[in-house]
Amino acid sequence: MVGQEHVLQALINALDHDRLHHAYLFTGTRGVGKTTIARILAKCLNCEAGVSSVPCGKCPSCLEIAEGRSVDLIEVDAASRTKVEDTRELLDNVQYAPTRSRYKIYLIDEVHMLSNHSFNALLKTLEEPPPHVKFLLATTDPQKLLATVLSRCLQFNLKNMPPQQIVGHLSTVLEQEMVAYEETALWLLGRAAAGSMRDALSLTDQAIAFGSGKVGEEDVRTMLGSVDLGYIFELLEAIGEGDPAKVLTIVQQMSDYAPDFEDSLDELLSLIHQVATAQIVPDAIDNSWGNAERVTQIAGAISAEDTQLFYQIALNGKRDIALSPDSRRGFEMVLLRMLAFRPSAVIDENWRPEELQIVAGEGDDPAKKSFELPDDLSGERRASAEIERSEAASHAVGEQVAAGHFALESLSYENWFELLDLLGLAGIVYNIASHCELHNRAGNALQFVLDEAHAALFNAGHSDKLRLALENYFGHSISVSVVPGPLQGETPAMRTARLAARRQAEAVVSIEGDPQLQALINRFDGELDRSSIHPTDI
Repeated sequence: MVGQEHVLQALINALDHDRLHHAYLFTGTRGVGKTTIARILAKCLNCEAGVSSVPCGKCPSCLEIAEGRSVDLIEVDAASRTKVEDTRELLDNVQYAPTRSRYKIYLIDEVHMLSNHSFNALLKTLEEPPPHVKFLLATTDPQKLLATVLSRCLQFNLKNMPPQQIVGHLSTVLEQEMVAYEETALWLLGRAAAGSMRDALSLTDQAIAFGSGKVGEEDVRTMLGSVDLGYIFELLEAIGEGDPAKVLTIVQQMSDYAPDFEDSLDELLSLIHQVATAQIVPDAIDNSWGNAERVTQIAGAISAEDTQLFYQIALNGKRDIALSPDSRRGFEMVLLRMLAFRPSAVIDENWRPEELQIVAGEGDDPAKKSFELPDDLSGERRASAEIERSEAASHAVGEQVAAGHFALESLSYENWFELLDLLGLAGIVYNIASHCELHNRAGNALQFVLDEAHAALFNAGHSDKLRLALENYFGHSISVSVVPGPLQGETPAMRTARLAARRQAEAVVSIEGDPQLQALINRFDGELDRSSIHPTDI
């Protein structure tokens, strides 16, 4: 009954305080313990030591129930006895007292399989059963039950178990059975069980047999047809690097293990979700794979925008992979879409600035400047440059318009926040820059100190992107250094938070001092909800 404490507590209280109902309905997916908890409840009701939440387990009644030979516990498989005649035959004996136990208990499994006529035959007995009868119903699909049946039962919904809980229980069982295991293998089994402890135990038995008495990661991967999660990490890292050749090489290495590529796509989706979580709320990283540190590294190397794009492409690919000629090709196409549709993928990092030439447009309007490409470019580089040309044009507009009113020589600790809002940064790079303090400026060299509390996702790539943004703004080369460390003053993010708090306080004071509002509060004996007050400029 691991993971079903919410159900157990309700039943314990009912048994110990003699608040018993005549019909109980246990719902949940396969393998979560519906039938098991019903049999345990039957022991509690019929234990010769008395009705309690702790049956003795030694009396004849408890032993008979445990061994499946109690004449007063009638177990019915509704999936094989759906006819109304079967139900009527079953209920013919309801009126008779139990043979030797306290209650006659009917345990009906998969009760949703009964026909409507069978439900109608059961309904009258459920409504007014004899005092010596208890009904324990179990189903995986409670929506198919008649509302009149549901209204006469106490319903308990058993939850699916998360992988962490399954792994914890499997490790306890294997230690008691003195079976050697690797924890990574248990995580594979826990995820493959999909919330079912019964499936987890069955898979573990299979793994023990497959591994000749031990549960090893490599054996479990082979048994399940799954690949090393290291390949999934390497795939996302290669996609982040924009390296299609490396991506296809990794897929080829994966195919040597004959994996289920649809499952591999599910694992990739889970990893992308972890990365997105790490980028937004670093403290909420799920360490269920035991790779929190590597997740953090990937989160710092990929922009938040790209992460969301990858997730959406993978999610759509999960729908389309069944339509592909084979699952490997479908999986490869999902990965290639991530590379093809990633905005930065169309920019050649080896491109030299002088290879794009600004050509004057009409008059001096910077918005009418255009860019021309050299004639000697190869087709591939020309295709990439066509897209970069439009982006470079917009950068040029920003340089000619904005650079005129903010000179590098005037940049200082006090006005760094003003320049930051003019650089056009977004996503995690803007987040990193907003938590930086301008420590020193020497000519074209800028030294920043990054708030240590926000340094978890920082990497050298963010420094390069900040440098490029500054060079685009000022129109010449700039040296940028970003080092995490203790702050001497206030970062742009701290300034924004301070000003927002001050505006909030001013708004509260303004509202509290409003005479008309005070008159309303006094007249109607009201109370001001300060949490609802917000400045109009936030």
